[in-house]
Amino acid sequence: MPVAKTHVSLNVSDVTQSVAFYEAFFGEKAHKLRPGYANFDLESPALKLALNESAVSTGGALNHLGIVLDSAEAVNATRERLAAANLIALDEGDTVCCHARQDKVWAQDPDGNSWEVYVILDDMQDGAFEAPPSATQPVGCCTPKARGLSLSMAKTSGGCGCS
Repeated sequence: MPVAKTHVSLNVSDVTQSVAFYEAFFGEKAHKLRPGYANFDLESPALKLALNESAVSTGGALNHLGIVLDSAEAVNATRERLAAANLIALDEGDTVCCHARQDKVWAQDPDGNSWEVYVILDDMQDGAFEAPPSATQPVGCCTPKARGLSLSMAKTSGGCGCS
Protein backbone atom coordinates (compact mmCIF):
# COMPACT_ATOMS: atom_id res chain seq x y z
CA MET A 1 0.00 0.00 0.00
CA PRO A 2 1.65 3.29 -1.03
CA VAL A 3 1.41 5.84 1.78
CA ALA A 4 0.63 9.40 0.80
CA LYS A 5 0.45 10.71 4.36
CA THR A 6 0.17 9.51 7.91
CA HIS A 7 -2.99 10.55 9.74
CA VAL A 8 -2.95 11.16 13.50
CA SER A 9 -6.02 12.23 15.46
CA LEU A 10 -5.49 13.59 18.97
CA ASN A 11 -8.01 14.39 21.67
CA VAL A 12 -7.21 17.82 23.11
CA SER A 13 -8.72 19.69 26.04
CA ASP A 14 -8.74 23.09 24.29
CA VAL A 15 -8.64 23.30 20.49
CA THR A 16 -7.71 27.00 20.47
CA GLN A 17 -4.73 26.45 22.76
CA SER A 18 -3.63 23.36 20.81
CA VAL A 19 -3.94 25.13 17.44
CA ALA A 20 -1.65 27.91 18.73
CA PHE A 21 0.91 25.29 19.82
CA TYR A 22 0.80 23.29 16.57
CA GLU A 23 0.92 26.39 14.36
CA ALA A 24 4.13 27.40 16.13
CA PHE A 25 5.44 23.80 16.24
CA PHE A 26 4.93 23.13 12.51
CA GLY A 27 5.40 26.74 11.35
CA GLU A 28 2.14 26.52 9.38
CA LYS A 29 -1.43 27.66 9.90
CA ALA A 30 -4.21 25.14 10.54
CA HIS A 31 -5.83 23.83 7.36
CA LYS A 32 -9.34 23.65 8.82
CA LEU A 33 -10.88 25.24 11.93
CA ARG A 34 -14.34 24.35 13.24
CA PRO A 35 -15.87 24.56 16.72
CA GLY A 36 -14.15 21.80 18.74
CA TYR A 37 -12.08 20.64 15.74
CA ALA A 38 -9.03 21.62 13.73
CA ASN A 39 -6.70 19.89 11.32
CA PHE A 40 -3.32 20.40 9.73
CA ASP A 41 -2.64 19.02 6.24
CA LEU A 42 1.13 19.12 5.99
CA GLU A 43 3.39 18.31 3.06
CA SER A 44 6.56 18.06 5.12
CA PRO A 45 6.27 16.01 7.18
CA ALA A 46 3.58 14.24 5.17
CA LEU A 47 1.00 14.36 7.95
CA LYS A 48 -2.70 14.92 8.39
CA LEU A 49 -3.12 15.89 12.06
CA ALA A 50 -6.64 16.23 13.47
CA LEU A 51 -7.39 17.82 16.83
CA ASN A 52 -10.68 16.88 18.49
CA GLU A 53 -11.76 18.77 21.59
CA SER A 54 -12.86 16.32 24.27
CA ALA A 55 -12.03 15.16 27.75
CA VAL A 56 -8.38 14.15 27.68
CA SER A 57 -7.13 11.26 29.74
CA THR A 58 -3.49 11.01 30.70
CA GLY A 59 -1.41 7.93 30.16
CA GLY A 60 -2.62 5.37 27.70
CA ALA A 61 -0.66 3.59 25.02
CA LEU A 62 0.88 6.65 23.37
CA ASN A 63 4.50 7.16 24.40
CA HIS A 64 5.44 10.03 22.10
CA LEU A 65 5.19 11.25 18.53
CA GLY A 66 8.15 11.97 16.32
CA ILE A 67 9.29 13.50 13.08
CA VAL A 68 12.44 12.14 11.45
CA LEU A 69 14.26 14.75 9.38
CA ASP A 70 16.91 14.11 6.76
CA SER A 71 19.75 16.28 8.11
CA ALA A 72 21.23 17.90 11.19
CA GLU A 73 20.73 21.24 9.44
CA ALA A 74 16.97 20.57 9.26
CA VAL A 75 16.93 19.72 12.99
CA ASN A 76 18.86 22.93 13.73
CA ALA A 77 16.37 24.99 11.70
CA THR A 78 13.52 23.38 13.64
CA ARG A 79 15.36 23.96 16.92
CA GLU A 80 15.71 27.67 16.08
CA ARG A 81 12.03 27.98 15.15
CA LEU A 82 10.88 26.18 18.31
CA ALA A 83 13.23 28.24 20.48
CA ALA A 84 11.86 31.47 18.99
CA ALA A 85 8.34 30.28 19.89
CA ASN A 86 9.52 29.17 23.38
CA LEU A 87 8.40 25.58 22.69
CA ILE A 88 11.55 23.58 23.46
CA ALA A 89 10.93 21.23 26.37
CA LEU A 90 14.20 19.32 26.07
CA ASP A 91 17.17 19.77 23.72
CA GLU A 92 19.36 16.72 23.12
CA GLY A 93 22.15 17.34 20.67
CA ASP A 94 24.39 14.42 19.63
CA THR A 95 22.83 11.89 21.98
CA VAL A 96 22.58 8.11 21.97
CA CYS A 97 19.04 6.84 22.21
CA CYS A 98 17.21 3.73 20.98
CA HIS A 99 20.44 2.21 19.69
CA ALA A 100 21.27 5.15 17.43
CA ARG A 101 23.25 8.38 17.66
CA GLN A 102 20.82 11.25 17.10
CA ASP A 103 20.45 15.01 17.20
CA LYS A 104 17.02 15.88 18.58
CA VAL A 105 14.79 18.44 20.16
CA TRP A 106 11.54 17.84 22.07
CA ALA A 107 8.35 19.88 22.48
CA GLN A 108 5.22 19.12 24.47
CA ASP A 109 1.73 20.19 23.43
CA PRO A 110 -0.74 21.71 25.92
CA ASP A 111 -2.18 18.25 26.71
CA GLY A 112 1.19 16.65 27.43
CA ASN A 113 1.77 14.89 24.08
CA SER A 114 5.52 14.76 23.54
CA TRP A 115 6.96 15.42 20.08
CA GLU A 116 10.53 14.48 19.17
CA VAL A 117 12.13 16.04 16.06
CA TYR A 118 15.36 14.30 15.15
CA VAL A 119 17.89 13.02 12.66
CA ILE A 120 19.81 9.76 12.92
CA LEU A 121 23.51 10.56 12.79
CA ASP A 122 24.76 6.97 13.14
CA ASP A 123 22.68 3.81 13.38
CA MET A 124 24.03 1.12 15.68
CA GLN A 125 24.77 -2.01 13.64
CA ASP A 126 25.49 -5.36 15.31
CA GLY A 127 25.94 -3.73 18.72
CA ALA A 128 28.47 -1.12 17.61
CA PHE A 129 28.51 2.31 16.01
CA GLU A 130 30.37 3.04 12.81
CA ALA A 131 31.75 6.13 14.56
CA PRO A 132 31.77 6.26 18.37
CA PRO A 133 29.46 8.83 19.99
CA SER A 134 31.03 12.01 21.31
CA ALA A 135 30.31 11.03 24.93
CA THR A 136 29.69 7.88 26.93
CA GLN A 137 25.93 7.46 26.95
CA PRO A 138 23.43 4.63 27.44
CA VAL A 139 22.23 3.05 24.22
CA GLY A 140 18.82 1.74 25.27
CA CYS A 141 15.51 3.37 24.54
CA CYS A 142 15.73 6.46 26.65
CA THR A 143 12.76 8.66 25.89
CA PRO A 144 11.77 10.76 28.88
CA LYS A 145 8.64 8.61 29.37
CA ALA A 146 10.67 5.39 29.22
CA ARG A 147 12.66 6.71 32.19
CA GLY A 148 9.50 7.81 34.04
CA LEU A 149 9.96 11.55 33.41
CA SER A 150 7.69 14.09 31.81
CA LEU A 151 9.54 16.47 29.49
CA SER A 152 9.22 19.24 32.06
CA MET A 153 10.78 16.94 34.68
CA ALA A 154 13.51 15.88 32.26
CA LYS A 155 14.30 19.52 31.53
CA THR A 156 14.83 20.32 35.20
CA SER A 157 16.55 17.05 36.16
CA GLY A 158 19.24 17.07 33.51
CA GLY A 159 17.57 15.05 30.78
CA CYS A 160 16.40 11.51 30.25
CA GLY A 161 19.77 9.92 30.84
CA CYS A 162 20.91 10.35 27.24
CA SER A 163 22.64 13.67 27.37
